[in-house]
Amino acid sequence: MLSTESICELDAAFVPCEFRVKWADSGWEIAQARALRRAVFCAEQGVFEGDDLDALDARAQTLVAVSALGGMPDQVVGTVRIHAAEDGPAHDDDPAGVWWGSRLAVAPALRKHGHLGAGLIRLAVSSAHARGCRMFLAHVQSQNVPLFEKLHWRALRAETLHGRPHHLMQADLAHYPPCHDPLTGFVTGGRRGA
Repeated sequence: MLSTESICELDAAFVPCEFRVKWADSGWEIAQARALRRAVFCAEQGVFEGDDLDALDARAQTLVAVSALGGMPDQVVGTVRIHAAEDGPAHDDDPAGVWWGSRLAVAPALRKHGHLGAGLIRLAVSSAHARGCRMFLAHVQSQNVPLFEKLHWRALRAETLHGRPHHLMQADLAHYPPCHDPLTGFVTGGRRGA
């Protein structure tokens, strides 16, 4: 007879050996990505109360980092969303071909494993690049600016969003070749690192 305790006998410090970074294409991936966002932006950081969903979620593409056990998808451990700027006439601050990234979140226990944040950023920009992106922007929390700078982004200006310091940042598209198969994405290992 099985006990009600966890059947899994893995060590609590166990880290999956690989993660797939891809566009979300199933209901469970989107549900887990939204739950992770709530855990990070509502419970952990207190940026939003209750839920962080907004009108952009209806048209944004969700990207996920999914842990794998035995080669099979297990759970969403990271997420970000991307979207093209609103359709309409282009102007200096919003020319045609502008894409945005937002709501980058990685499970706290895995923030130092597998370069998950960097992998999500890479696929976000590269998949938008394959779809006609000429400029990729994001409002980045100020403490995360050094990570983005290491990934070939530059700060355009300091801003305050949701009562917190942010920077409007732009990716250097020359470092993000187009990714034409974001549903497959890529696999990254579970090694330690930023």
